[in-house]
Amino acid sequence: MQVVIVESPAKAKTINKYLGDGYKVLASYGHIRDLPPKDGSVRPAEDFAMDWEVDANSQKHLKLIIDALKGADGVILATDPDREGEAISWHVLEELRQRKALKGAKVQRVTFNAITKKAVLEAMANPRELDRELVDAYLARRALDYLVGFTLSPVLWRKLPGSKSAGRVQSVALRMICERELEIEKFKAEEYWTVAADMATAAKDPFTARLTHLDGKKLDKFDINDGTKAERAAAAVRNGKFTVLSVEKKTKQRRPYAPFTTSTLQQDASRRLYFSARQTMDIAQKLYEGFDIDGETVGLITYMRTDGVQMDPDAITSVRNLIGSRFGEKFVPKEARVYKAKAKNAQEAHEAIRPTDPTRTPESVASALTPDQLKLYDLIWKRTIASQMESALLDQVSVVSATPDQATQLRASGSVIVFKGFLEVYDEAPSQSAGTSEDDEAIGTILPPMSEGQALTVTQVTPEQHFTQPPPRFSEASLVKALEEKGIGRPSTYASIIQVLQDRKYVRMDARRFIPEDRGRVVIAFLESFFLRYVEYNFTADLENQLDEIAGGRLDWKKVLADFWRDFIGAIDGTKDLTRTAVIDAVDALLEPHLFPAMADGGNPRKCPACADGRIGLKFGKFGAFIGCSRYPECRYTRPLGAPEPGQAGAVLDGPKELGLDPVTGQMITLRIGPYGPYVQLGGNEPPPPPPAPVVVAEELNGKKKRKPKAPKVEKPKRASLPKGTDPHSVDLERALKLLSLPREIGVEPESGEMITAGIGRFGPYLKVGPRYQSLPKDDDILEIGLNRAIVVLAEGKNKQGRRGGMAGKILGQHPAGGAITLRKGRFGPYVQHGKISATLPRDMDSENVSLEAALGLIAAKAEKNGGPPAKARGGRARKSAEA
Repeated sequence: MQVVIVESPAKAKTINKYLGDGYKVLASYGHIRDLPPKDGSVRPAEDFAMDWEVDANSQKHLKLIIDALKGADGVILATDPDREGEAISWHVLEELRQRKALKGAKVQRVTFNAITKKAVLEAMANPRELDRELVDAYLARRALDYLVGFTLSPVLWRKLPGSKSAGRVQSVALRMICERELEIEKFKAEEYWTVAADMATAAKDPFTARLTHLDGKKLDKFDINDGTKAERAAAAVRNGKFTVLSVEKKTKQRRPYAPFTTSTLQQDASRRLYFSARQTMDIAQKLYEGFDIDGETVGLITYMRTDGVQMDPDAITSVRNLIGSRFGEKFVPKEARVYKAKAKNAQEAHEAIRPTDPTRTPESVASALTPDQLKLYDLIWKRTIASQMESALLDQVSVVSATPDQATQLRASGSVIVFKGFLEVYDEAPSQSAGTSEDDEAIGTILPPMSEGQALTVTQVTPEQHFTQPPPRFSEASLVKALEEKGIGRPSTYASIIQVLQDRKYVRMDARRFIPEDRGRVVIAFLESFFLRYVEYNFTADLENQLDEIAGGRLDWKKVLADFWRDFIGAIDGTKDLTRTAVIDAVDALLEPHLFPAMADGGNPRKCPACADGRIGLKFGKFGAFIGCSRYPECRYTRPLGAPEPGQAGAVLDGPKELGLDPVTGQMITLRIGPYGPYVQLGGNEPPPPPPAPVVVAEELNGKKKRKPKAPKVEKPKRASLPKGTDPHSVDLERALKLLSLPREIGVEPESGEMITAGIGRFGPYLKVGPRYQSLPKDDDILEIGLNRAIVVLAEGKNKQGRRGGMAGKILGQHPAGGAITLRKGRFGPYVQHGKISATLPRDMDSENVSLEAALGLIAAKAEKNGGPPAKARGGRARKSAEA
């Protein structure tokens, strides 16, 4: 018997059906081991020795593999055909050798680019050895990421309180986002005008032309830069007598785009379908692993982590045959199209992403797929078919008209599609696009027939004002494109890089665009000041090239690591004597355009608005950075990081502002500004209690130290943050009392019978019912929302979660130890949850009919397995990885 090892259980299930008796296919569930997230896992002083650790979940998967090997004839490593797949196979093999589980079994490596019976059987017939160069490239990459993360991140923690971590590629991506934001902030709009003329031929056929020449000179963009010049130009057009000066006709070809790579798939799915990079890769993984189609489990697309644009010759033939039968022979080019990758560092080791069988049209597999899976498959199928179709042909016409002296000239352009070519595949059915893409270029208007010397009539002239626009913020699609163009990272890692930046609160998404958070900008300013080389684009791209050279067997991986480490540890050591003041001054100087933008009246943006004598600048506190006055503690002015918002322009408080007395406690309520924004506070103005009286303690004869008297516990005053966008000057005693009363009870939810409460948390205003939280929409006031509106908001939030494939949480009942037990649905199926303990439902259990007793049993079993009681969260400090 042969034991075949793959990454995922879905892949194992499919391949097991293909191979039949004599084979046992098991899943490793991804990497079975990794570097422990602690210092010393990679040791440069010991020739970059690396320690590996098998986690608890992987131990049981590994045990199943070892048990299956007893009496087996051989092991076939059938993980994915890329660097990461090679590494997974290497880890499995190394662990089996260390545990002496092979016992003479023959080890073979096979790869296939698609999960189809033909591809798998062909791979089994052509095994090979493990590719040591690919493994070395993986080891080098893993060591680099570890060394950067676990060496640079502690420097950040010491020098920049509140920082999370830094990563080799993650920090460069963050720099791109921050630099784009700085460009936008520095951008100054310039005014310019265009002049359009509605015209007509002698046959009264209308068209529109634009002014291109005035006073015998060709106009540049900013030649007409104010209303006076625009009106003068418009008058010249109104008063002119125009005839056709020239008519130019030409035919333009529009060629199809290459089949998808990982990067272009992420970009197009983002633009067309509004999918995130991670969502795209998750769905593509499922399409690759396969579905049950007509009684057979088959993968629908080829391997989705690739930078190659080439296709298998048999696949090209199949696509061309389909084009001829479905669209007609005129849509089939005489010769097959051959594409070449344009991206830096493209390895082109694998095929482009394409359907495994082009005859499986989107409509033929629709019943087996979810709506999102169908949308992505449709995108891949159309792109693949279009890539082998004829070019589209467009007839373009350009007409220039002029006054008799040719001093004033107008131009009109139009185009018409005379042969759709590859566009036919996109026009065959209503588009599922959610946005525009490279296939959606606008086709110009059709111009009426005109000839040279023909007289024209001007019917209306419209001068139009414009302003130049700043460069757009990065979307996921444009960020992925920019990273690939600069050769930074690998396309297969972009989804995780983007996710890490968001998880660490370095960036946020707004209107599907990345905006750097101030925490992220501070980190980048620090790195640019003291570790500039390691966030430079060329340096990172060159390091990526070296990793590819290792994979090709042309560079020694330990030499690359040694060269990197020698300079990197030198830069780290150079910061040991770096003072907090030096860090603040460097970061403050780099962020000045963002933190202290020029004032419209020419005033000093650094002048303290509270005391007028101090200079405001960057400060670091226990929980991160903020803006404060240089005259502290005499002046206690502070504000959150970032430029002051319009609503906060006058929100400066010279010390606490008294609003009035609380009618219940009689304590003073004050309005204050802290490092994280304005807030109201109850009390806290009383002087601190006197120190405890000295207590004489008899000295013990056994030598024990004297006990020190305990200081009396001082209760913190109650505080409440102002909702975002609230002008502090509008807050009076009545509103302050309402804020301090939060969280407040609104009423009972009819469905669950539980009380709905409203409050303000770290992520803003929210509603809470049972264990479920729901963010409050921006238009709702947390202080005024009533029961009816709260029920609607909770219902709408629940529906949105359902559409995303999640379950808000159905309450099954109360746990004996306290707290609700809920039934939920996650990425890996339905599960029950109590507190921090989650237990997946067995496959044979109906999620619609889960009883409280069954849920209690599952939770108890999971708690026992975790080594702790179900009613309590286990203690201990969580390990945090600083890697990216």
